[in-house]
Amino acid sequence: MSLVSTALEGGVLTATLNRVDRGNALDAALVADLRAAVALADDPAVRLLVLRGAGKALCTGFDVGGIEAENDASLLARFVAIELLLQAVRHAPVPVVALGHGRMFGAGADLFAAATWRIADPGARFAFPGARFGLVLGTRRLASIVGEARALALTARGQGLDAEAAAACGLATSLLAQDGWDAEVASIAAEVARVDRATALALAGAARAETRDVDLAALVRSAAVPGLRDRIAAYAGGRG
Repeated sequence: MSLVSTALEGGVLTATLNRVDRGNALDAALVADLRAAVALADDPAVRLLVLRGAGKALCTGFDVGGIEAENDASLLARFVAIELLLQAVRHAPVPVVALGHGRMFGAGADLFAAATWRIADPGARFAFPGARFGLVLGTRRLASIVGEARALALTARGQGLDAEAAAACGLATSLLAQDGWDAEVASIAAEVARVDRATALALAGAARAETRDVDLAALVRSAAVPGLRDRIAAYAGGRG
């Protein structure tokens, strides 16, 4: 059974993360299912991709459950899969709307940041703690949104953000309570439909730098430093 449900209506493909018991945290299965859902946007009938999460959060981040059964190699493979997922979202053939609520930390915040338009519930919170266990994930994408200095404050210094601060720095493109999301998505879909799909893709390509190989290399270099499992375990135990 897929951990991501999908629905296509009126050109809008909605992918809903549905691993509610773990806060939609990213284990290997959820990453694979979400990447498969994003790939459905290749269908010419799709004009807009919407990412949302069932339960209390869009995505609470990397799932550290069962870390004792992992090793450095398996964790490296998982982080590479996450980076490839984030790239798929960032470079999707249609615009992507992320609907963010709850606690979005680490890879969950990176998933939100990878979208074209990022709508946050006023109660949302964000943090990028990967640097605490030596990981460089999504930093260039984040910097392209909030600027270099702000990105380093969020990553190297570990500063967190509430929804209002996220909107002020551009991480969130708008703030809107969840009961208004459906109407806002419908409005965005109507606007996107006025531009043909090929032009929309060309516009997106012109607006963002092509850094996929560089981003992947930065992640692999950081994750390949020996001791990754121990560093994550220390962080998860409140010692990182």
